[in-house]
Amino acid sequence: MPLRFKNLDGSGPHPMSTVFQWAVADKVAGRRRKSAATCAMRRVEPDLAVLAVPPAPGEGVRLTWLGHASWLVQLEGVSLLIDPVLRDSIPGFIRRNVPPGVATGQLPPIQATLVSHNHYDHLDMPTVRQVGAPVIGGLGLTRYFQRTGLSVTELDWWGSTRVGPVTVHFVPAQHWSRRGLADVNETLWGGFVVEGAHTRVYHSGDTAYFDGFREIGRRFPGLDAALLPIGAYDPEWFMEKQHMNPEQAVRAYEDLGARRFLAMHWGTFKLTDEPLDEPPRRLDAEWKRRALPVEPLHVLAVGESLTVPPGAPRRG
Repeated sequence: MPLRFKNLDGSGPHPMSTVFQWAVADKVAGRRRKSAATCAMRRVEPDLAVLAVPPAPGEGVRLTWLGHASWLVQLEGVSLLIDPVLRDSIPGFIRRNVPPGVATGQLPPIQATLVSHNHYDHLDMPTVRQVGAPVIGGLGLTRYFQRTGLSVTELDWWGSTRVGPVTVHFVPAQHWSRRGLADVNETLWGGFVVEGAHTRVYHSGDTAYFDGFREIGRRFPGLDAALLPIGAYDPEWFMEKQHMNPEQAVRAYEDLGARRFLAMHWGTFKLTDEPLDEPPRRLDAEWKRRALPVEPLHVLAVGESLTVPPGAPRRG
């Protein structure tokens, strides 16, 4: 059966023969790198009283890393969640290496939950149901929420919707989707540009490195922050079609023309073969190799917030 959705370059997920080689044959033959399922992670206790009040219009955007690809994004008096996965584990018995930055019951009122795609480490239905906010995601996503009572806004790539004074844009990514046995690429994956009157923030979702970063940067010039994945890349022969390594993430940051780089998608769940704490070390080495200025790079602790001040008013 033809795939409903494909990447911009026409590609889809790996064929089952390749998945078998990675998941079974290479593992049995001892060709995959072995590393610990845990590591020490920096985590801070957030100030819940501060998080309870999102920045007002003109006060910039507050970005709080909750772990993995989960973020609390607050601007213009609005609080948004992106890819919230806040339970102790994800299906497949993969437990968290570090508790979430904010427990679900401690979150401020959320105006919308943004879901980049349907993989279990990005769409955790119990978390989304407990939050109880309207959902924004790609085409086809409504099928998973029919019994929840939650409203769902589906967007095609380059589509937009409003959450109060904030505009949410759904943008392409190089990835794929699957949640069950018979729904491969039946729902659209992507990233988000969250835009207020004075700030633009990009969250890539899950993605490999691809030419689309340049186009996103062209359509949304002056991105104030890019939240980019740096983990889940080993073995690279298999993962490079769906995830970036740290060096590729730096290329993506430069393609986007963003002002700040915020690292994500590392240290929380042991999904691939590299050590959990390797990605930020490789990121730091690549940053130094390119002689990039230190100030724009942010590897936050879980639970840590960064407030980005407002820039010039947006006119397009």
